[in-house]
Amino acid sequence: MFGWENWKKQFDAWEDTTARLLEVWMKSPFILEPSGAMLSACMRARAASLKMVAAFWESLGLPTRRDQERTMNMLSRLESRLMDLEERLSETGHERP
Repeated sequence: MFGWENWKKQFDAWEDTTARLLEVWMKSPFILEPSGAMLSACMRARAASLKMVAAFWESLGLPTRRDQERTMNMLSRLESRLMDLEERLSETGHERP
């Protein structure tokens, strides 16, 4: 038991010290500014990449992801309206053919 308790105390002390140092380090402008710039650059590159892929699919005459999502949304709304209409018809006593 002595070995475990001793190890646990040392680990807790190491974890506490490391957490305090990392907190100070992560709030440093020397870390935050370059990290923010890198994240911004990655997001711009991703946006440009998505735009190029969409342009490629459009050039082939195929629907883009946005086009497919828009179509799926319209189909979902149409399905919902049909289900509502069927429900109203069944309430009035009319049966589906």
